[in-house]
Amino acid sequence: MSFEKRVLAARKEMRELFPATPLQLNSYLSQLYGAEVYLKREDLSPVRSYKIRGAFNAIRISLREYPRVKEFVCASAGNHAQGMAYCCSYFKLKGVIFMPVTTPQQKINRTKAFGGSNVEIRLFGDYFDQTLKEAVEFAKRNEGVFIPPFDNENVIEGQATVMSEVTDQMPEGKKPDIVLLAVGGGGLAAGMVKYSKLNSISNKFVFAEPKGAASFYATLSKGKIVKLRKTDNFVDGASVAEIGKLNFKILKGVNSDDIKIIEEDRICATMIDMLNNEGIVLEPAGALAIDALKDLPLSALKGKKVVCIVSGGNFDFERLPDVKERALRVTGLKKYVILRLPQRPGALKDFLNLLGPQDDISRFEYLKKSARNFGSVLIGIETTIPKNFDNLFSRMAKEGFAFEDITENQALKEFVI
Repeated sequence: MSFEKRVLAARKEMRELFPATPLQLNSYLSQLYGAEVYLKREDLSPVRSYKIRGAFNAIRISLREYPRVKEFVCASAGNHAQGMAYCCSYFKLKGVIFMPVTTPQQKINRTKAFGGSNVEIRLFGDYFDQTLKEAVEFAKRNEGVFIPPFDNENVIEGQATVMSEVTDQMPEGKKPDIVLLAVGGGGLAAGMVKYSKLNSISNKFVFAEPKGAASFYATLSKGKIVKLRKTDNFVDGASVAEIGKLNFKILKGVNSDDIKIIEEDRICATMIDMLNNEGIVLEPAGALAIDALKDLPLSALKGKKVVCIVSGGNFDFERLPDVKERALRVTGLKKYVILRLPQRPGALKDFLNLLGPQDDISRFEYLKKSARNFGSVLIGIETTIPKNFDNLFSRMAKEGFAFEDITENQALKEFVI
């Protein structure tokens, strides 16, 4: 059976599990970029991500290949675990899901809720590599089937159903000109690219990776699989140190110019923007494709039919203060300064009088309290438009206040903020 037929078969059986996720024309983004921007809402799947597709397809095929299998095993701290749990409950199978000991309780609870009595969760290892190794060895010892999160043919076929749905859901007579999607391990990207090629769909793909885990770009640059020594796990749904080998075989012809590396703080700004303007809750990885629109020239987008794959919406609202903080900094609406404040009566009042009507102090902390003549003060200031800081800093300099803007100083920022 051809790849296309296998994808269509997976999609047909998938409909018994959940309906096709919607493809929605988004007026806000369309007006912003002068294009027809559609959102493929994978955040509206039963587990709020596309990962359920790959897990479902891998399990249904394994059941046919290994009818006597005792249990299914996976390693994941996020969306793959939830997709696996949901499918185990659906098929009434035993699933063993390994998660790092450091996994947030919210993710553990959601995985338990989806799997119910069909799923056992085992916490092992401080780092995912340790968790993964233990899960693979457990599957071998117990004659179980290990379901990888992305580097697997059946998983790739399952993720390819996203592209199959997109082509059918576009308005009659229209095809996408540009498709933007996030890349982590590469399962979604490989499936969508392969399906498009085999069906002669001539759209352009744009791939978005977080700056702290750009393993696809590193691999493409070297022409061979590269494992990153360190990753930033903020964009946890796409923070993968090494792209899948099967996936790279499919994606190795990609032009590196079509990979957009996105700073984590900027992703936060997109998450807040979509929440405030559209009421759409996105996890960091789910915002990657939308954020990548900022890196395309408006001339390349004007009048085009653009599809952004919203890969996930599993966001823990306990992270919202941090996301908001990073969004304010990257948009220039919040800055941190270290002020050398004279130790005399009225000095603080003199400084406060320099603030504009839209400036607000969100943090005030003495860093050195024993100075006789001057004290070092960490001050966080929020405002409504970035140029307010230029005016404030000019007033401070004119009045003789010594200060340093440390907002972009990574070493100081990590130490004192």
